[in-house]
Amino acid sequence: MSHDFRSVDPKSLTDNAFSLVGDECFLLTAGNQERWNTMTAGWGGLGVLWRKNVVFTYVRPQRFTYEFMNDADLFTCSFFDPSLKRVLDYCGSHSGREGNKANACGITPMFSERGGISFKEARLVFECRTLYRQDLAPELFLDTKLREQIYPQKDYHRLYVGEILEALMTT
Repeated sequence: MSHDFRSVDPKSLTDNAFSLVGDECFLLTAGNQERWNTMTAGWGGLGVLWRKNVVFTYVRPQRFTYEFMNDADLFTCSFFDPSLKRVLDYCGSHSGREGNKANACGITPMFSERGGISFKEARLVFECRTLYRQDLAPELFLDTKLREQIYPQKDYHRLYVGEILEALMTT
């Protein structure tokens, strides 16, 4: 199932950001046409920072997508209809080091003029320019129980803040 997209103002979206990111999850993708990777992400958010509409998301250092996020100026967040939950399940449980996840789950990459990589089967895509990245610092956690619970292996996420350059919705 492939869609046509139209560019929309992010402020016009009616999706609940908590459900969109936390419940539905998304594919976070970075790289270039020759070499890229995608992973399922469910931590992050949408908002306004530095007078810009932004996405913020987190990636652990052992994830294959981590190197792509660090090397690329762009990343995308692709959200899918619930009927394609299997795509998110697959991309969240398999590594791109071991094969092409898009081929394995039957989704079609599409490449923007800027170089962003998203998927034709998505219902909503944010193409973002990385503005900022920083590793979470263990000493800054005020809730040490939470820190130990979430990071028993001390593999702290890196935060990425991306300016939304374009929001695309299916027509």
